[in-house]
Amino acid sequence: MIAVVDYGSGNLHSVTKAFEAIGGEVRIASTAADLEEAERIVLPGVGSFAEGMRNLRQSGLVEALAEQVLVRRKPFLGVCLGMQMLADEGSEDGAHAGLGWIRGRVVAMTPPDRGLKIPHMGWNDVAPSAGAREFFAGLPAKTAFYFAHSYHLIDAAPGSVAATTDYGGAVVAAVRQDNIFATQFHPEKSQHIGLLMLRNFAHWKPAPRPAGGVSA
Repeated sequence: MIAVVDYGSGNLHSVTKAFEAIGGEVRIASTAADLEEAERIVLPGVGSFAEGMRNLRQSGLVEALAEQVLVRRKPFLGVCLGMQMLADEGSEDGAHAGLGWIRGRVVAMTPPDRGLKIPHMGWNDVAPSAGAREFFAGLPAKTAFYFAHSYHLIDAAPGSVAATTDYGGAVVAAVRQDNIFATQFHPEKSQHIGLLMLRNFAHWKPAPRPAGGVSA
């Protein structure tokens, strides 16, 4: 069962429908018990970093998410704002602490080319790293996904960057660490390509963490 977290800042309908389209059993999760029953967890998100973190904390689910994802190591997918909130901090509407699951900061996009509009909205090619091939399995070598964001992740640990896109320079498009995978783009809005990625996530079996260390 795939739990889609409801904390008041997520695009629940489109994410739920996308997983249902690939035959997934999906439930909206708003309590710790919902997360306990889930086999996989999805944290969607739209809007500002500050509002998203405030809503997530007010939902009372932060500790439950940490227990299920970081301790019990259930496969986890973050989408758009759901990826950004994994970072150490975000600068949207002031400085705000994130979950701190992924190293890095979320800052405003400032492409050097003034002709590039902000927000970065629309289709853009994504280049996966060698360590993220399992999420892009069955997809064309050059694949475009749908983006809609004005802020992006910087200072990420090199080993956690799962994919990049080019928007006046390299932009982190996805991160991966242990049992955590997250995308800046929207797989649920990326038509059949996005559904293929969600299918890959639904069948993903993260490798066990090496004894005495943390994999990247």
